[in-house]
Amino acid sequence: MATRGIRGATTVERNDRAEILKATRELLEVIVRLNGLRSDDIAYVWFSVTADLDAEFPAFAARELGWAEVPLMCGQEIPVPGALAGCIRVLIDWNTSKTQREVRHAFLHRAKGLRPAWAVEV
Repeated sequence: MATRGIRGATTVERNDRAEILKATRELLEVIVRLNGLRSDDIAYVWFSVTADLDAEFPAFAARELGWAEVPLMCGQEIPVPGALAGCIRVLIDWNTSKTQREVRHAFLHRAKGLRPAWAVEV
């Protein structure tokens, strides 16, 4: 079994705890649906947020989904001038027999512009 990376990103309109949790849950649920992901197969998850988001840790949404045993980490994106604001990103390190080419990534809402090839309609 190999370890594969799953990327995803989404956006919120304001720095609000409920919005951050809702958007993060939606993103994780889409990634689970696209890949048949099970929390037991996740090695770790790294979340990052833009500097304008500090109302909640996105990792809390993963805990709400039952990912109690998964190592989770949050950090802040590099504040590049002109970068997309209100953005939550995720990198999931997944133990799977799928090839990297078979892995489905998910970029939602305004984050679709970051990686149009990985954009997902919800």
